[in-house]
Amino acid sequence: FSISTYNKMWTDAQRDLDIQLQREREEFLQPEKDLVKVFKMLATSYIKYMQIFRNLETAYDQLAHRQKRAVIRQVLDGVIGRILEVKKEMVELEKSEFHYIDNILEDLKLLPEEIEVPIPRYFIKEKLEVLQQREKILDELLLSTGLQTQKPPKAMTLEEAIQVIQVAERARQGRCRAAFMKKIYLEERRGKQTKLQVHMGPNPDDAATCIQKVWRGYIQRKATEKMREEEKIFLGMETPENIFLSGTALPQLPLVSSVRKFVKALQGEAQERHEEAIKDKLRETEGLDIQETLQNQIRQCFIECRHIIGKFPDYPTKAAGGSMALLSQKTPEQVFAELAAKEEMALQKKDQKEKKEKEKEKAKEKTPQKAGKKEEDEGWKMAPSNFLSIIEEGNNQYKVLWQNRDEGWDFLQDHDPELIKEEKREEVEEEIRVQVDELMLQKLEDLRLAVDGEMSSKQKKGRKSEKVRAAGWENSGSISDLCLTIDSLYRELVEEGLLIKAKAVNLSDYVGEYSYLGTTLRQVEVEPMPSLADVRQLIALYGILPLGSQTVHEKAPVVKALLLAGPTGVGKKMLVHAICTETGANLFNLSASNIAGKYPGKSGLQMMLHMVLKVAKQLQPSVVWIGDTEKIFAKAVKGEEEVSPIRLAKMLPAFLKALKAQDRVLLVGTTTRPFDANLKPLCRAYPKIILIPRPDYASRFGKYLWKHIIQQNGGVITDLLNISCLAKVSDGFTQGHIVQAVQAVLSELRLLQMPRKPLRTAEFTSSLARQDPVYKEEEETFKVTF
Repeated sequence: FSISTYNKMWTDAQRDLDIQLQREREEFLQPEKDLVKVFKMLATSYIKYMQIFRNLETAYDQLAHRQKRAVIRQVLDGVIGRILEVKKEMVELEKSEFHYIDNILEDLKLLPEEIEVPIPRYFIKEKLEVLQQREKILDELLLSTGLQTQKPPKAMTLEEAIQVIQVAERARQGRCRAAFMKKIYLEERRGKQTKLQVHMGPNPDDAATCIQKVWRGYIQRKATEKMREEEKIFLGMETPENIFLSGTALPQLPLVSSVRKFVKALQGEAQERHEEAIKDKLRETEGLDIQETLQNQIRQCFIECRHIIGKFPDYPTKAAGGSMALLSQKTPEQVFAELAAKEEMALQKKDQKEKKEKEKEKAKEKTPQKAGKKEEDEGWKMAPSNFLSIIEEGNNQYKVLWQNRDEGWDFLQDHDPELIKEEKREEVEEEIRVQVDELMLQKLEDLRLAVDGEMSSKQKKGRKSEKVRAAGWENSGSISDLCLTIDSLYRELVEEGLLIKAKAVNLSDYVGEYSYLGTTLRQVEVEPMPSLADVRQLIALYGILPLGSQTVHEKAPVVKALLLAGPTGVGKKMLVHAICTETGANLFNLSASNIAGKYPGKSGLQMMLHMVLKVAKQLQPSVVWIGDTEKIFAKAVKGEEEVSPIRLAKMLPAFLKALKAQDRVLLVGTTTRPFDANLKPLCRAYPKIILIPRPDYASRFGKYLWKHIIQQNGGVITDLLNISCLAKVSDGFTQGHIVQAVQAVLSELRLLQMPRKPLRTAEFTSSLARQDPVYKEEEETFKVTF
């Protein structure tokens, strides 16, 4: 694809975003009583935002222009956050994490795959070097502690080594001999042809016939291929995009991506050099003017405050913003009025408290029924958004800077110096402001001393307090030096086996089909079991997207803990590792079996959780995994309390409370028997619970489980292998059972025999029959429990 393609994709996404924002202003601000209509509006917005998200993510990943990417990134984070907000409203409306919108997709003429949550590639790309360095350090620590063993090189006897060398040498000599004989044969053949041409001469008609034959065949094949594509488009069997992607562009994708990555790096280096040069030039040309302007503004503020209030203002500290805070304040008249108003407010607070208490007492007696009626009368209304302002700001930047920009001359997609000047001018002004603050603070003290004679005890006390504070910070620094550093804590957690290496698994490897009967079953008041595709969507929404973006995590609806519940073998651990792989997160294993015998006692457990929390926050994003979490919330615990798993349950609320909005740390629990635990504390610790069912027939059939797993293990699908039969027979078995059956059949010997002995259905059914399935009663128990 060319740059213009992704520019057009960005333009289309911004246009769709404009339409969607206008639609929300018209629909969401008005209360609505019809909940069915409300859900349809929310589901439609969710689908539209998901399409915009996909286009923006592709444009952000492919465009090399850094200034464009900055604008796209702002809108992209806003759209991700808005999707999470709409999802929250849908969950509160339906009281379920799973939604079935196949009827709305049918109205919009969309496929379920088109609302699959895309994983932004910048989650990994923008910190790839850091992640590679961290992985290298982790591997070294695991090898040094013996927790990870390196595969020893296979020893070879002297006779085996001689035999390998002989085979290689004989093969080399055979290839040389064959090449030499081929050369002699071609020379003899060329000599015979030359003699014939000398005697008979070349025939022009034969040469022309040969050329015509080749050319006409080529032209006809191209015309036939084009007619076939046009017929498929006319019948609706293919789209122009699919036909284009099925052509010869795909094999070149790795090369294109590597070239694009190289171009991005070159443009980034060039822009950084240009930014430094522009910044130095601004400092030289405009630095003195900026300094003089700031001094005049601050000096004028001193004079006005002295004239109206009767004294010079207190100069804000550096932490409070310095002169920026001083100049951003209101006029001296307004400041004086506010001081007088504060005194009046202090007197009025008592009266207000008394009135509120009286109103509360009356409200308790009269308002319960009225409040319920008001809510019913008003109907549903969309909650305020934290991301619409971000989206609109980015949208306005696009309209002002990029919408009508003529880029015909910018073939290299180079940076715009004028935009860099605006950014760097603010940085230069901030640097000069720090110097001006020091100078004007000294001038303010001189003015006070000269005009008011205020070399008073206040200033001395202030200086003493500053010295005391400085000494306190120095002491705190010396204490922190005595404490363990992040590197030492990281090493200790690795040595204790609490910080482990995540397996390289992508969320797309968790294959599964959508449920097409969800809406139909709900219409007859039957709650359908969620599909594997629904589970994949929730993991992306609640786990991956918030952990990958700092802006989204700070402002989106908070999800601190996530519980994955389901039978053995449905892929709970795989999903935990997929979250870490897609976001580059650290993985801490606090399972009951892993912490047994480690850090005994209450103080030891507190120290362990403090270490995990400190390292997880410092090296965020991080995932804290508790496997078999039902043991922590068990109804009856046997053994000593100091080492029992239940001791961790008492600390989890405090652990979760210590996580703030800016901390990209997610607690993930997995359980195979949630009905063995106390559900009340379990649900309190995990507000989001995702039920993972057995794979249905649609997920087992087609391109999904059986076919995917067989091909992943080196098998080849032939007509003798009936995938439909395997999908039908494996009803009740989980993905883990299918993987074990496939791996048992596809041994090294069987893979070698496969060219002359193709795979058959009976081989897999006999292997699958040796395992115990998950019965429907157990699945219903999960469904009833949650």
